[in-house]
Amino acid sequence: MLKIERVELLRSKRDYIYLFSLFALLLFFSLSYEYYNYKQLTRFDSQLIRATVLKQYTKTNVNPKGEKKSYQVLKLKSSDGFTFYSIAPKNLPNYKGKDLKLEIWAGKISFISYLKGFFAFSKILQINNNPTLKEYITTLIDNAHADRNIAAIYQALFLAKQLPYHLQQIFSTLGISHLIAISGFHLGVLSTLLFFLIKYPYKLLQNSYFPYRSAKRDLFSIISIILLSYMLFLDTPPSLLRSFVMLLIGFILYDKGVKIISMQTLLMTVLLLLALFPRLIFSVGFFLSLSGVFYIFLFLIYFQNKSKLWQFILLPLWVYFMMLPYSLTLFGNFSIYHPFSIFLTSLFTLFYPLSIFLHVIGFGDLLDGVLKSLIQINPHVVKITLPSTLLLTEILLSLLAIIKKEAFYLLLILDFSIFIYSVYYVT
Repeated sequence: MLKIERVELLRSKRDYIYLFSLFALLLFFSLSYEYYNYKQLTRFDSQLIRATVLKQYTKTNVNPKGEKKSYQVLKLKSSDGFTFYSIAPKNLPNYKGKDLKLEIWAGKISFISYLKGFFAFSKILQINNNPTLKEYITTLIDNAHADRNIAAIYQALFLAKQLPYHLQQIFSTLGISHLIAISGFHLGVLSTLLFFLIKYPYKLLQNSYFPYRSAKRDLFSIISIILLSYMLFLDTPPSLLRSFVMLLIGFILYDKGVKIISMQTLLMTVLLLLALFPRLIFSVGFFLSLSGVFYIFLFLIYFQNKSKLWQFILLPLWVYFMMLPYSLTLFGNFSIYHPFSIFLTSLFTLFYPLSIFLHVIGFGDLLDGVLKSLIQINPHVVKITLPSTLLLTEILLSLLAIIKKEAFYLLLILDFSIFIYSVYYVT
């Protein structure tokens, strides 16, 4: 049987020049649009805007006289897309998730600060008290669980809400923060679930009414619309945005007979996202998500000839070791339970869709005991601080490993040494 080989999209230097030129042009227009919005915001001393409260917490400072002063800190996202922090009186009600109309005084902020996020004094003028769909679902999740911590975990899983700090520390120590923060991993599970839910009803309709249509294209279109709606509903988390765009690019290239499991696909996705959404340059979550996909592709380069079973066994181990330097550099938490995140990540592919199903049918609390036992683990935690030069070495070796096998072996030695050092340090 004749097997048709898929081709690489970029096959010459000219192709790369065209690609970078196209994305440079897109980046120019995106930055021009953002700069126009920036000038409008800073045109007068104050501006009226509409924004959603993403975070709200109390902070206490001590002045030089030893007096304590408490106030509320708000993290807000405007309808124009920029994010900023502001402060409010300590007795301010909980407005997390609410849409507000505010007057803000941005001051003399730079364009870079505008893109990254900035501080501005503000005055709340109006509160939209009409319950949103997200607030309605939040209430349903709250009512389904007696334990507030468990409810907070499910709100993070389903609605991309911020976890309380103490839960963040627990999951960071266990090495499973990536399971709670919605990312491409969750998008992959959801797309697979949707495919199997929609496939058979579609086939029945297709056989009866439109046998001439392409099932692959129609199913992909339906799934993409559902995932896009969900992503917009969650206010477009950077890691989810990266995954969705990669999904679109991947299918289009696959449909055209182009090889999709390649670094070229990843490069195109990154360039397109950064060109269209320049703020992602300052998103740590985006680059962590990107790193995870990079190492999966690197794994497939070197282990593509292994059986599917071996790939299934080795891939979680590989991703864990490769991402460990990033985890330790950014968070620093490590415990003897940290390596068990490899096993928990595999189990999560079953837990996540099952938990969705149980919440839909009204038995959302059925798995609460599992989560309670997880957050009640009290491991001995150590802080491991890796020098930034070590992470830079990791990144350099990772990039060289695409074309140099020697760099690949050095990368393995480096990451395994970091793992051994961490285990020795904690024991």
